[in-house]
Amino acid sequence: MKVQTKSKKVNKAWLHDHLTDPYVKMAQREGYRARAAYKLKEIDEALHLIKPGQLVVDLGATPGAWSQYLRRKFAPKDAGAGGAAVGELNGTIIALDILDFEPIEGVRFIQGDFREDAVLAELDAAVGGRPVDVVVSDMAPNLSGIESSDSARIAHLVELAVEFGLRHLKPEGALVCKVFHGSGYSQLVKLFKDSFRVVKPIKPKASRDRSAETFLVGIGLKPNRKRVEENWPSA
Repeated sequence: MKVQTKSKKVNKAWLHDHLTDPYVKMAQREGYRARAAYKLKEIDEALHLIKPGQLVVDLGATPGAWSQYLRRKFAPKDAGAGGAAVGELNGTIIALDILDFEPIEGVRFIQGDFREDAVLAELDAAVGGRPVDVVVSDMAPNLSGIESSDSARIAHLVELAVEFGLRHLKPEGALVCKVFHGSGYSQLVKLFKDSFRVVKPIKPKASRDRSAETFLVGIGLKPNRKRVEENWPSA
């Protein structure tokens, strides 16, 4: 009975925080599907990564807030506000997630697990040999609460995102990847530094204070561009 009461209190506290969150209110007002849009917006405004005419791959795209932000950046300024922009689009967005994705006009969506070879092959085919300007990844695994196992799962997704970037990004391209502070974080920073000329860790204001998430941004592939092998923590 005490556990149930505590659970109710936690849920009530979360609901209160969610409903009073300024980014949640802003997302509702501006038509974004999730407050996460403002994380990418802050990163982009700091580093000026997203420009009309680009090819961008959005990994871990559901529910679609990042793709909405990209869509708006690529839409003509007279396209209007509210929800995802519609009509003409100056740029290409390919989104991927294991979960369902409500369609966004002009965004090509692939449903599948990024860790599976067949899904990666489908994504490679969608890119079609074109050089990618930016890869953004908000991917995160289901966490078990066991730190060593969770660190390995997180690291594996980040490593796959980096490998995808090394294969497809333009020499001056960029990768934005969600990571978590904790065991394995320093190895992920090293992986980025081994792969990109410029590496910037950013914790957007839109990330909740209590969250361990942060974002690593790699800009400009290093000349050797060799795949980096790391000894990740074992599961």
